[in-house]
Amino acid sequence: MVKVLIKKLDPTIKLPEYKTNGASGVDLTAFIKETIDLKPKKSVLVPTGLSVAFSEDFEIQIRPRSGLAAKNNISVLNTPGTIDSDYRGEIKVIIYNHGDENFLISNGDRIAQMILTPVLKMEFEEVNNLPESIRGKGGFGSTGK
Repeated sequence: MVKVLIKKLDPTIKLPEYKTNGASGVDLTAFIKETIDLKPKKSVLVPTGLSVAFSEDFEIQIRPRSGLAAKNNISVLNTPGTIDSDYRGEIKVIIYNHGDENFLISNGDRIAQMILTPVLKMEFEEVNNLPESIRGKGGFGSTGK
């Protein structure tokens, strides 16, 4: 287990929790005063009322909830969203409505998942040529259907 410090911006907010022992993420809930009517093909920034602190060896990823995606065509727009270890502001989630009907978001609704993942830092070495590979410069479908 990795310790994550979490601050509730309001005493009524419930702390996230793992729903099962096998769950890799915890649900984030909307912390809003008024219901949001999210129109089709539009996005909205939804506050959670939470802020966090954790080791710089990690990042938090914000991902869509599969039930919202499958049943309502609702997703996290910049999936996965990244919370850097040095960010101390409120976690907010960009929710996008891919569907053709309005979607209502109410206070306390589960809107996304939060996952803690390790971060490996890159060290760059500038070179004149890269090593050859079978694929070479082929991209965007070059390996088949």
